[in-house]
Amino acid sequence: MLAELSADNIERVVRMALLEDAPWGDLTSQALIPASARMSADLVAREPGVFSGGQVFAAAMSIADPNTRVELLKEDSEKFAKGDVLATVSGAARPVLQAERVALNFVQRLSGIATLTARFVAAAAGTKARIVDTRKTTPGLRLFERYAVRCGGGHNHRFSLSDAVLAKDNHLAVLTQNGSRDLTEALREARASLPHTTHFEVEVDRPDQIEAVLAAGVDTIMLDNFTVEQLRAGVQQVAGRALVEASGSVSLETVGEIARTGVDIISVGALTHSVRSLDLGLDFRVDAVL
Repeated sequence: MLAELSADNIERVVRMALLEDAPWGDLTSQALIPASARMSADLVAREPGVFSGGQVFAAAMSIADPNTRVELLKEDSEKFAKGDVLATVSGAARPVLQAERVALNFVQRLSGIATLTARFVAAAAGTKARIVDTRKTTPGLRLFERYAVRCGGGHNHRFSLSDAVLAKDNHLAVLTQNGSRDLTEALREARASLPHTTHFEVEVDRPDQIEAVLAAGVDTIMLDNFTVEQLRAGVQQVAGRALVEASGSVSLETVGEIARTGVDIISVGALTHSVRSLDLGLDFRVDAVL
């Protein structure tokens, strides 16, 4: 089941965004819009996609004014077509207008991430490979962006540096003193210092490093920027002794072929660091000016 964002996390991030956008109120709406004016709006899809961030969108509206009513017509992770109405909003015009940009920014970005993730997942369909995200997220928005990846059918890698060991090339250079120390021995010593529940992953960027890393008893080996042929050979060499992750310059054009090499995991930084926000808009109607 899709793990939901907590209400506390949503409120914390959304309040910060609203304060950033209107630190002393919405000067435009205060000057132009009567306090008594009411309006309704439809959240409309200008292009097809996968929905994510409905609760975040609603929170932006309700934090600006608890009396604003939001009805979500699509659930997170649900697909939609161009022209679909995803949610409706009604309430006092001033707070709706004040929250509009923040609410849209969140739902557009998160739906963009979910939509792109779904395309990667579809391209790898029929294989055992999991599509996972990376730590290349927008600072402060990692919880939201990781959630959007799950909405698109993807999976999450470690959430932070505190969650697991992932030794990359720079770590290994320091650990082995630029190759003057035996890699297997150094990794074994590091592993021995960890709790038995800690997941241990090591990145390699050359096929000749695979055996030395596997001999240390790692849980996952990351084959970074390997060619398809090298990935296929690496999977055969590992032969189930560890999970195999493929990483580096993965695109929609290449992910299917990478998945068919037999890797267990494909990490894709582009899910969050290069995503395009989806084109969603609020179509407004003036209900009354009392």
